Amino acid sequence: MTRPTLSPQRRRALQLLGVTAFDWALASRYANAQSPAVPGPEQLRIGYQKSAVNLVILKQQGVLEKRFPGTRVSWLEFPAGPQLLEALSVGSLEFGLTGDSPPVFAQAAGKDLLYVGAEPPKPDSSALLVLKDSPLRTLADLKGRRIAVQKGSSAHYLLVKAVERAGLQWADIQPVYLAPADARAAFERKSVDAWAIWDPFYAATELAIQPRVLATGRDLASSNNSFYLAARPFVQAHPQVLRVLFDELSRADRLAQEARKDAIKLIADFSGLDAGVVSLFIQRRPSSPVDVPGPTTVADQQRVADAFFKLGLIPKPVNVADIVWRPVARS
Repeated sequence: MTRPTLSPQRRRALQLLGVTAFDWALASRYANAQSPAVPGPEQLRIGYQKSAVNLVILKQQGVLEKRFPGTRVSWLEFPAGPQLLEALSVGSLEFGLTGDSPPVFAQAAGKDLLYVGAEPPKPDSSALLVLKDSPLRTLADLKGRRIAVQKGSSAHYLLVKAVERAGLQWADIQPVYLAPADARAAFERKSVDAWAIWDPFYAATELAIQPRVLATGRDLASSNNSFYLAARPFVQAHPQVLRVLFDELSRADRLAQEARKDAIKLIADFSGLDAGVVSLFIQRRPSSPVDVPGPTTVADQQRVADAFFKLGLIPKPVNVADIVWRPVARS
């Protein structure tokens, strides 16, 4: 019997249907995995940003509400890490995720927070951008220029590294401290000459207006680490909750890696970002399971802190290891 011949278009459509069916089945398996319910705190307020892939997946799937059925779980979105850590420091949150620079500024300001978890570096997820028609071609061209950046954000350290790589002094540039939405507006109307930014704002701008990239975190040897921080009283009272959080965050990361289409849909549905933007910034994101910060990560973070102090951008030196959580080994 002769098999019917399928057109290339029909064959591709069937392949896509098969992939989609597989992905949704996998996503359902992650969402409905029978992890046991465990005792939790009375409330758990979690701070996150649009770039917090693992947290967004947990939020969208209601995983923590199932793991902690007796806990009132609340999710609060922030435009950047400095605002999130300010809320954490005044008791408005128990747990949150930021980039590398915000905890340094918080520690230097005397905020009582703890590094409790970390994700692997994401050096491709931040960049220094200029418009297509900008006369700036090299990092040395930043001299005397106005550069938009969120103060105390991971992009702030990216800009520090760019100035260093260019052989310039910090006083040679004019940083313009703006939150991401205001920075993009200033960038597009040419009120600033360049913009240091991270994903997904980087991806959204890249697709919308095709800026030129002067340098990425990888170009500048900026690891762009991501850290989970928590309030010290919460950590002391509920260390077992952190272990559950890390397990579930790592499970969410496996979904992001193995069922990419579904992760993109979950994040796009939550954030309102175009699926193409989400796809682009997730492509730049490596596998990101969560664990306590190890010695290499702490040493990398100390370099961030030392760079900010050397430039006088924080008021005193800090020892990062002083506020790194050291959990008791599992029995």
